[in-house]
Amino acid sequence: MKPVKELIAIYLIAAAILIPASAFSADDLVVNITPEIASVEVTHNGKKTIIMRNQDQKNTLNDAFAMTSRKCPPFCIQPATLAPGVETIGELEVLDYLAKMNAGDTGILVIDSRTPDWVRKGTIPGAVNIPWTSLNPAQGADPMAIAEIMEAQFNARQLEGLWDYSNAKTLVMFCNGMWCGQSPNNILNLLKFGYPADKIKWYRGGMQDWEILGLTTVPGE
Repeated sequence: MKPVKELIAIYLIAAAILIPASAFSADDLVVNITPEIASVEVTHNGKKTIIMRNQDQKNTLNDAFAMTSRKCPPFCIQPATLAPGVETIGELEVLDYLAKMNAGDTGILVIDSRTPDWVRKGTIPGAVNIPWTSLNPAQGADPMAIAEIMEAQFNARQLEGLWDYSNAKTLVMFCNGMWCGQSPNNILNLLKFGYPADKIKWYRGGMQDWEILGLTTVPGE
């Protein structure tokens, strides 16, 4: 019979499973996020879930992110700094923003910029999907639809034809990784609309780095 700890670890393989906040004890985890952080609780689609690392120490990378040589263009390596004033962040910063949202901070929005076919493969718990095409007039995005996203989701306001971003949310954007242009496209379009660069954060590593670290994902809708 397997030891209790080993059985618990098997049941806590969480890379692609939505896990209720009450499903485990932090003492049961053997693969932590940092020495001080075992997991982070977030809200996804109205339900509490836990982000943690996959507990199976023999787990390997999701096949969807195992390819190393996608054709460039369009899948070219992105720079470390996307645009002046836009901060490039890593996993711990993303988790910190998610934790703040879960604690009631309504001034933050974590955005999956990918198209729905990619989101269905799994996304970061707590993120909302705003595809890169939704903010791109060159891809057919309607100005009225863009304005609705800016007002309803980003908390920007139009005053006499000009955008007021004084109460706009801090946006944390990601896509498939350092070879993906979808979140950079969203970010660069927002900058063209005058969105403050210091209110935009870019998780450059995206889903590929998230998957490499075995962090929890949830099925996209």
